[in-house]
Amino acid sequence: MISIDKLGVEFSATPLFLDATFVVNPKDRIALVGKNGAGKSTMLKIIAGMQEPTYGQVTRQKDITIGYLPQVMVLADSRTVLEEAETTFAHIHELQEELDKMNDEIARRTDYDSESYMKLLERFTHKNDLFNLMGGVNYHAELERTLQGLGFQRSDFDRPTAEFSGGWRMRIELAKLLLKKPDLLLLDEPTNHLDIGSIQWLEQFLAQRTNAVILVSHDRAFINNVTNRTIEITCHRINDYKVKYDEYIKLRDERREQQLRAYENQQKEIAEIKQFIETFRYKPTKSNQVQSRIKMLEKIVPIEVDEVDNSSLRLKFPPCLRSGDYPIICEEVTKSFGNHQVFADVNLTIKRGEKVAFVGNNGEGKSTLVKCIMGQLPFEGNLKVGHNVQIGYFAQNQAQLLDGDITVFDTIDRVARGDIRLKIRDILGAFMFGGEASDKYVKVLSGGERSRLAMIRLLLEPVNLLILDEPTNHLDMQSKDVLKQAIKDFEGTAIIVSHDRDFLDGLVEKVYEFGGGKVREHLGGIYDFLQKKQIENLKQLEQNLGKEGSPSGNGTFSIPAENAHENKTSFSTQNVMKVDKDLTSKTQNLISYAEQKERNKLIKKAEKAVEAAEQRIAKLEEEIAVLETQLATQEGASDSSLCIRYSELKNKLTQAEDEWTEACMKVEEMMS
Repeated sequence: MISIDKLGVEFSATPLFLDATFVVNPKDRIALVGKNGAGKSTMLKIIAGMQEPTYGQVTRQKDITIGYLPQVMVLADSRTVLEEAETTFAHIHELQEELDKMNDEIARRTDYDSESYMKLLERFTHKNDLFNLMGGVNYHAELERTLQGLGFQRSDFDRPTAEFSGGWRMRIELAKLLLKKPDLLLLDEPTNHLDIGSIQWLEQFLAQRTNAVILVSHDRAFINNVTNRTIEITCHRINDYKVKYDEYIKLRDERREQQLRAYENQQKEIAEIKQFIETFRYKPTKSNQVQSRIKMLEKIVPIEVDEVDNSSLRLKFPPCLRSGDYPIICEEVTKSFGNHQVFADVNLTIKRGEKVAFVGNNGEGKSTLVKCIMGQLPFEGNLKVGHNVQIGYFAQNQAQLLDGDITVFDTIDRVARGDIRLKIRDILGAFMFGGEASDKYVKVLSGGERSRLAMIRLLLEPVNLLILDEPTNHLDMQSKDVLKQAIKDFEGTAIIVSHDRDFLDGLVEKVYEFGGGKVREHLGGIYDFLQKKQIENLKQLEQNLGKEGSPSGNGTFSIPAENAHENKTSFSTQNVMKVDKDLTSKTQNLISYAEQKERNKLIKKAEKAVEAAEQRIAKLEEEIAVLETQLATQEGASDSSLCIRYSELKNKLTQAEDEWTEACMKVEEMMS
């Protein structure tokens, strides 16, 4: 599809990458990785045809379609959400109008035997087949599914896009891009504005519905679940690994060890040659050997070692006062903006030393509750900040509070204390401010760079309660590892608002879920929470619980009124959450042996449905491939019956893929 041959990019004679060569094949799922500034976004722009390289060649297959989602883009605000998403199908609307005009003309004319009338019928038939081929009949359903998958509610469809934040408008652009179904999809940090649920949906979509994908992301779990190939930009060069990201990390470390050994051996050889030259430089009897060694030294090509991985650098928060046993207590806290109630009756207690996560869809109140804790917003109810609590708060606007007239180094030097001042350069390097970048003035930094600098500054302040609102959005993986380890080692309390599953994994021991105007507590880590959410949705489990209380659909269970007093907490979400991770042991405590056998039968039936769907998809893809070969010929392209058959098969394939998706989800839910 795409061939990159000896590609190079230079800025003011400084190389970004040199002689980059690789090929993008159909169905490739590529993670483009490298430290910030390595050239990942530039490479995507070159592939998309939006930027020209300094030298080299990009060869694109004829008629290939490419979709590109940049990190930042100019967004229009003149339409509703649905109208903006429907602009993707403008070609279908134009074709529909053309068909309507031809249909009207056919209805008006009576010269049925004339040559022009027959040509009109032929043209109408051809255009109608093309309309069906493009999915003109059922595109509305796919459009709505995509918007809902990315977190929009049906009630949002008719709202003007101007009412939404930049992050939500980026979701609309992502939906438009996915609906175009390009041959190659280029995504630059697509998860920055998505919540956990939308990220999981996007993972599934990319794995099942798209063609080739190249993506840049700092979300390790996301790229591991989506990609099957990793292209690394390091030392201005391309390294291509035909493996997922986690496997690439192992192979990269092995390669770097080999590079280090080779580099050390080369340095030893160079030192010996230089020593010989210095020792015998002025001895006439050794002049020939000295000249030979000098030439040998000139011919040595220095071995490059990949950029040093600073993730092993450990930061330790400075000592601070010991806080009270309960830094945060919320009792019946309610927050509304006018008639819109964000959440109501929030009750939570965070103990000293706990690391907790706030998760949920965007707009459900996570950041709002944080601002209530910080005293930045008024609220109803009782919210207590404990004794001796010193809060360190990181939000996106923290970056705007930095002094722009001092350097990056000075910004950190002014808050660093003790031995940590000796490691400022190392710390800055770990957060991508190595070398000359540490001498830049803050006022010339980008928004992302300022956010990283604000994060470093926070890490060096003496606090005992950390509140971090989306701290990983502008960090690469090495920087995230440094931050994660620092929070793990932190002896105080931490509240983390994040959608980054890999970052939260092993870091938090409690999850607060925001949704539907409520805040629910889940004990355990982030993957325990996600697993429990799947368990709550199991139909078999719901049916058995429904004998005493039916699921209400929002994570709690309804209890019959006559038993409401004595069974007040019998089937609360928290009690369901206390069950063991192993679903078999859970269900054995809830249902009878006979019902368990029946459940196993249902699992086998669902697995057979998956196999049947896979076989059907494979058969349809074979038939479509044959038809595509025929349609590629001049005779085939003019054969309307082939176009109709092709359209029918594509619709059947879409239906079969939907059935496969549903069957897989059913099996996954039952087996979780």
